[in-house]
Amino acid sequence: MSEPPTLSILWRGPLSGCNYACGYCPFAKRKDSRATLATDRAALERFEGWVALRARRVAILFTPWGEALIRRYYRETITRLSHLNQVETVAIQTNLSGSTGWLAACDTQRVALWTTFHPGETDQARFVTKIRELAAMGIRHSVGVVALRAHFDAIERLRAALPPETYLWINAEEGLQGCYSDGEVERLAAVDPLFELNNRAYATAGRACAAGETAISVRGDGEVRRCHFIDTPIGNIHDPDFDAKLRATPCSRATCNCHIGYRHLKDLAMAELFGDGSTERRASTPLRGDALARIAAFEFGQFGSG
Repeated sequence: MSEPPTLSILWRGPLSGCNYACGYCPFAKRKDSRATLATDRAALERFEGWVALRARRVAILFTPWGEALIRRYYRETITRLSHLNQVETVAIQTNLSGSTGWLAACDTQRVALWTTFHPGETDQARFVTKIRELAAMGIRHSVGVVALRAHFDAIERLRAALPPETYLWINAEEGLQGCYSDGEVERLAAVDPLFELNNRAYATAGRACAAGETAISVRGDGEVRRCHFIDTPIGNIHDPDFDAKLRATPCSRATCNCHIGYRHLKDLAMAELFGDGSTERRASTPLRGDALARIAAFEFGQFGSG
């Protein structure tokens, strides 16, 4: 019997506190209570225990509302998960504000970081130094930034300062997605050749998607949704019959305009662009021209219709 495909898991607990104050983020400078942190830690420990008992290979991306790596229990959990044979990748979204030294205890072939640079919240030189530390340790990583118009110059300076092999992705700012001028798109695409793929909404209603079949979104209590953007629960990872609830289901949303959602669309060629860097959003190089053409030909949707 062939081995089942890797199960891609997005996990998000109740933690929402962050040490940054980005104006475009609703969780900026929020501080979690001790009770919230205790609940989050217990949920994370239970999730780790569930993974440890699984035989199926998994790729995990932690997507906290806030900054999790300033919490030791996240660093320790990721370290332990990285040493489990069934864990293909364990990654986390982070502003990289903390030390990178703890990663030395991880299995560097399995741990990865999805980092984001926030101009005005940290010094570019300090951030780039940490990226170079990751590269020296052999830690897979990507770097991202939000395309606020006020940050265009900072984005270009960051690209010039980063190692050439580091992929710098650019997220369209939510209020500007699909509204940048042709000149702005050209300027941003010169930094991130894939920017235009994020500056659009994909028509997804009825489309085949791996979400709910080989990709799931898990909340702190174990409740499972097909993805972050479909709120209907399909079960709980701690249910004895959980695996039986995983099945192919067409997308029920009109559109999808977020990378962690549309990358699972089966008709897109995202896997060809990201390869083994899919979990941490690290694009393969050189980029596949045929894959880019197939994505560009995918049907557009209307923003705000999801």
